[in-house]
Amino acid sequence: MLRILDGTVEWLVAQGRTAQWGTEPWSTRPALVGRAAGRIERGEARVAVLDGELAGVISLSGTPASYVRPADEPELYVTLLATERRLKNHGVGSALLDEARAEARRQGLGLLRVDCYAGDDGKLRAYYRSQGFTEVEPFTVSRKGEPDWPGMLLAQRLA
Repeated sequence: MLRILDGTVEWLVAQGRTAQWGTEPWSTRPALVGRAAGRIERGEARVAVLDGELAGVISLSGTPASYVRPADEPELYVTLLATERRLKNHGVGSALLDEARAEARRQGLGLLRVDCYAGDDGKLRAYYRSQGFTEVEPFTVSRKGEPDWPGMLLAQRLA
C-alpha cells in the first residue's frame, strides 16, 4: 500500500502537482504511515491485483473525513483511492470504485461519496465525474504552516 502511495506522490511531484499530497513519500511521514496502518487494521482497505501484482488500493468508511459535512443518511465514503501509476489506463481505479459500489449495495446503502483535491487542472474532479459522481460542494482544509487545501465533495446515488 505504501509503495503505491509513494509512487503516486512521485508521479504528482514529477507533474509539478505538489499541493495535493506534498513532496515527501508517505512511507517517510509517520502520521501518514499510521493513517494507512489504521485503515488496514480497521478493515477499510481493499486492494486490486492485476497479473499477480498489487495494482491499487481503496479505503472505505461509514463516515467521512472530519473536514467534510456528514451526509443526512447512512453512506459509504471513499477515504482513499490510489493506483500503481505504471498501470494507468488499465481500469484499476474503475474496478476499485465498482467494488465500493458493490460494498455499499451489500450494506443496503444508497449513497457513495468521495472527496478529492480540487486544485491544479481539475483532472481529478473530472475523473470522478467520469465515474458517475456529481460534484456536491467545494470545501477548504486549513493546514497549520501550509497553504490551504482546496477540495471538492462528490456523491453518487446507487440503485
